[in-house]
Amino acid sequence: MYFSALTRRVVHHRDFPPHEDLIDKIETYVIEKNTTAKPYRWTYDGTPLKAA
Repeated sequence: MYFSALTRRVVHHRDFPPHEDLIDKIETYVIEKNTTAKPYRWTYDGTPLKAA
């Protein structure tokens, strides 16, 4: 999910002629994302899933 959001918000449909511009955009996204990060809570208890 992280890389999907990164692709949609930073990389998708943009041109980055200088390589450094892409790196700067990704680093900015990572820094902003880390300031609001929340731990993932695993909720699966191990019981087999039912077939649909």
